Amino acid sequence: MDLDELRHEIDRIDAEIVRALNERYAVVQRIAEWKRRAGQEVFRPEREASVLRRLESLNSGPMSNRTLQAIYREVLSGARTLEQPLRIAFLGPVATFTHQAALARFGSSVEYLPQPAVADVFEAVEREQVPYGVVPVENSTEGAVTHTLDMLVDTSVTICAEINMAIHHNLLSRSSQEEIEVLYSHPQVFGQCRRWLHRNLPSVRLVEVSSTSQACARSVKEPRSGAIASLLAAEEYGLPIREARIEDFSDNITRFLVVGKDRPGPSGDDKTSVLFVIRDRVGALYDSLSAFRAHGINMSFIESRPSRRRRWEYYFFVDFLGHVSDESVRQALDELGEHCQFVKVLGSYPRAADAAPRTPAAE
Repeated sequence: MDLDELRHEIDRIDAEIVRALNERYAVVQRIAEWKRRAGQEVFRPEREASVLRRLESLNSGPMSNRTLQAIYREVLSGARTLEQPLRIAFLGPVATFTHQAALARFGSSVEYLPQPAVADVFEAVEREQVPYGVVPVENSTEGAVTHTLDMLVDTSVTICAEINMAIHHNLLSRSSQEEIEVLYSHPQVFGQCRRWLHRNLPSVRLVEVSSTSQACARSVKEPRSGAIASLLAAEEYGLPIREARIEDFSDNITRFLVVGKDRPGPSGDDKTSVLFVIRDRVGALYDSLSAFRAHGINMSFIESRPSRRRRWEYYFFVDFLGHVSDESVRQALDELGEHCQFVKVLGSYPRAADAAPRTPAAE
């Protein structure tokens, strides 16, 4: 076949794809009507996880699974909008990494509402101004995001899904690297680039701001300044990239949570998050954690936070594999309750892949 014939074949396949997508969306509209009558939520992360796993099992290449996921992220985003327009709150402003994570999970067909603080995202969900919010909870280099953990204690929202995203930081400036005298970024970002900064910009003054987007906004207005931020932020603020990927560890991953008020069913590959307060006695924490070992449950995260309500009392946060509907999980939680003053299930939700595909968005 010559080039014109090959292009004609592409046109034919594209027409078939458009026809098939519209056929799919016609079925989505029927499902939407069924969900309205049954009072079911539009966003069903357990169903979406099973759809993606099934599609990956059908993929024989040459298309990669990452490409397949990116395509179907937008297919599913459009489907949700057909069922019911969605509004998603996220820790803003626009072009933050949390914005990128929200786009990676919900696609470009929904409305996004940036919030100035983690507490504002939780409040928007709790007051039902939005059905879902996206917040950071853990970074592989810098550890837990304590504001998010505290809000999980103080509010009634639940965890509906998680997003793991590879984070890459870039030196942005309208000045050359040698001319930069002050550098703006979020404190966690400085922590993730500590060694690079020490080697390459040891005399530059580091100024902490609330987000990398704010760092870019400051740098745009000030000569001989720069920002550490993402590719999307560089595009959003028109800042040249002086050095790419300056994070100290190439496998720098941040985990984000989707918080809401519904409780997803089991997907077959799930994670559960709980918080608990142990009784004040010797060996209480050991006995509490032994409940997971006794029932063969693998923990993936543990963190403690002061309760802020009683001196020297701590909340413990634990993530483990399994769904709250699993018999082994129910037994472990029952046993955990025997050793604790208080146990709260924060949510059971599909376990995320190691790192979400990159989208044209970032912090």
